[in-house]
Amino acid sequence: MARNFQLTTDPIPRLIRDISIPASIGFFFNTMFNVVDTYFAGVISTQALAALSLSFPVFFIIISMGSGVSTGTTALIATALGAGDTPQAKMFAVQGVSFGVILSVAITAIGILASPYLFSFMGAKGPYLAMCLAYMNTIFAGSVFFVLNYMLNAILYALGDTRSFRNFLIAGCLLNVVLDPWFISGGLGVPAMGVMGIALATVVIQLMGTFYLGYKVMRTELACDLCFSEAVPRPRAFLEIAKQGFPTSLNSITVGVGIFVITSFISVFGHEAVAAYGVATRVEQIMLLPTIGLNIATVTIVAQNNGARRYARIFETVRTALRYGAVFMAFGTVALLIFAGELMSLFTTDAQVVAIGTFYLRISAFILYAYVVLYVNVAALQGVRRPGYGLVIGVVRQIALPLMIFPSFIHVLGLGIAGIWWGIFVITWSAAGITFFYARAGLKRMLDAKA
Repeated sequence: MARNFQLTTDPIPRLIRDISIPASIGFFFNTMFNVVDTYFAGVISTQALAALSLSFPVFFIIISMGSGVSTGTTALIATALGAGDTPQAKMFAVQGVSFGVILSVAITAIGILASPYLFSFMGAKGPYLAMCLAYMNTIFAGSVFFVLNYMLNAILYALGDTRSFRNFLIAGCLLNVVLDPWFISGGLGVPAMGVMGIALATVVIQLMGTFYLGYKVMRTELACDLCFSEAVPRPRAFLEIAKQGFPTSLNSITVGVGIFVITSFISVFGHEAVAAYGVATRVEQIMLLPTIGLNIATVTIVAQNNGARRYARIFETVRTALRYGAVFMAFGTVALLIFAGELMSLFTTDAQVVAIGTFYLRISAFILYAYVVLYVNVAALQGVRRPGYGLVIGVVRQIALPLMIFPSFIHVLGLGIAGIWWGIFVITWSAAGITFFYARAGLKRMLDAKA
C-alpha cells in the first residue's frame, strides 16, 4: 500500500524524493519499452524499422496530447485538494476521464483519416506506406487506452502516487518482450502479424494498464460514486481542463517540431551527422530521466500548496527541486565528459558517427542542468495554473531561436556542424535563464497578490 502523502505539511525534500524517484524509474522502463519495439522491428526488416521511425512523429502527437492534458488535470485536481475542496477535486477527476475519452475519439478519427496523406507527404509509398498504416492505424484504434491511462494517472499524481504508474510501466516493458515476438511471428492461435503485431502488443498492454490504473483510482478518495451520471460532460470543467492542458500539449509538440528543425540543419553535413545526433540524443535523454520525476513532483506539490495558500512551500519546492537536479546532473556531466565515446559505441560501430556524437555529448554535458532549470520552473508555473508560458518558451526555444542562431553560427562564424552544437548550448541556457527569472518574478507577484 502506498504511503499516504500530506503534500501541504510533509517535509518538501522527502516529498520530492518519494514522488520523483518512482516516476523517473517508471519512465526509464518506458524508454526501454520503445527500445524493445525498435529491436523487434529491426528483426522483421529494415523497412519495418523505418516504418516505426517514420511513424514516431505521428505517434508523438498522441503522447503529447495525452501527457499535456494529464498535466493540466493534475494541477486542477491537486489545487482543489490543497484547498480542501474534495468534491471539486473529484469532479475534475471524473470530468478529466470523460474529456480523455472524447479527445481519444477525435484523435482516432482524425488520425485514421489523415495518416495516409501524412505518410505519403513524408515519402512513404507502396509496401512501405502499407506497413506504416498497419502500425499506426492499430495504434490509433487503441488511442483511447493511451489517453485514459494518462487521465487516470493524472488523478494518482495529484495525490502524490507515482508508484502505480511506475509499476505499470515496469510490467508493461517486461510484457512487451514476450508479446512483441509472439504477435509478430504468431503461434498458439495468434496469426503472424508482422509490424502490426508490435502495435497490437502496445495496445493490449495499454488496455491492461487501464484496468490496473482504474482499480487504483477506485481505491482513492477521488473514486466516483455515480460514475455514469458524474461523467456527463460539463462545459465549464471541460473548458478548464482544455485551458490547462492544451498549452502543455502544444509545448510538447514543439519538441517534435524542434527535432525536425535541428535535423534539417544537421542533414546538410551528411547522414553520419544525422545518425550521430539521433544516437547522442538517446544517451542525453537517459541522463535527463531524473528531470521527469522532478517535474512531476514540482507540479503536484506546487498545485496542492497553491490551493492550500501555503505559498512559502511553493518557493521551497522549486529551490529543492533545483538542488536535487544539480546533484543528478553533476553525475551526468561527469559521465558524459568521461564516457561519451563509450556510450556512443554502445549504439553504433561507425567511427565517424561515434566521433561526431562524442563531440556533441561533451558539449551537452554542460547543458544538462539548463534543462533542469527550464523544466522545473515551467512545471512550477503549471502548478499555479499558468501553463501558457511553457508554450511560448517552447516555440521560442525549439523553432524561432534555432532558425536565427544556427545559420549565424554555421556560416557567419564558420563553425560548421559545431555551430549547431554550440547553438543548442546558447539557446538552452538562454531559455533557462529567462525562464528562471520570469518564473521567480511571476510567482512572487502573483502570490503576493493572493496573500
